[in-house]
Amino acid sequence: MTDFHHKARKRFGQNFLIDDGIIARIARAVTPNANEQVVEIGPGKGAITELMIAGCPSLKVVELDRDLIPWLKVKFERYPEFEVIAADALKVDFAALAAPGKPLRIVGNLPYNISTPLIFHLLSFVGKVQDMHFMLQKEVVQRMGAEPGSKTYGRLSVMVQYWCAVEYLFDVPPHCFSPAPKVDSAIVRLTPYAKPKVAAKDHQVLQELVTAAFSQRRKTLRNTLKQLMDVEQIDGLDFDISRRPETISVDEYVFLANTLVDLRQSSQS
Repeated sequence: MTDFHHKARKRFGQNFLIDDGIIARIARAVTPNANEQVVEIGPGKGAITELMIAGCPSLKVVELDRDLIPWLKVKFERYPEFEVIAADALKVDFAALAAPGKPLRIVGNLPYNISTPLIFHLLSFVGKVQDMHFMLQKEVVQRMGAEPGSKTYGRLSVMVQYWCAVEYLFDVPPHCFSPAPKVDSAIVRLTPYAKPKVAAKDHQVLQELVTAAFSQRRKTLRNTLKQLMDVEQIDGLDFDISRRPETISVDEYVFLANTLVDLRQSSQS
């Protein structure tokens, strides 16, 4: 099949992967099989798709660029189970794409301009997902796996690490793409825990607390908590509230969020 000449569109954050070695390395990291349901986000011209679909003929792809969709359907027409979902990944119900009895695996070269909100959207489906492999801006991957106390540790680190084990796989330099981005990229594997190491009583409260903390990361926890509880409750906490948000571990955020849930429930009773 002749190559499809499609100019990458900035509004879709498109950077097409063109390095055969990197493409093969990503496919090997995933190594899908026919007993799994793989969903690829942003297949572009199908470079990674082509190496995965032989192992997983029921592959589904989510593509927003309508000019690419007919090309993808023709390119993979010999696979009758292949499906193109014409949609914005931020609005897709990924749980609905899971097939009965098949582990759901998500793969994607995620557009840099929506990568963080898309990751948060995908975290809402972790109960249905076996693992996720993403190509992202290197700085985003570093933030995902950052440890407390580091400059890159933040809201994304806490929420991703609450739900998933984070594995930094390898770097992808700019010359591997067309057009070449101005930043380095990296491949990450996220493997959801069967259950979080320390369970939050209310995930929305955990997210509320973490968002509030890192919206003013240079201030102490006391300042953050003023938005969420009264002074007497803050002073009664069994926790050092003089610490800054970036020094607090995931488990400690869960402890604080659970304490907040208990305080709210007791005030309502």
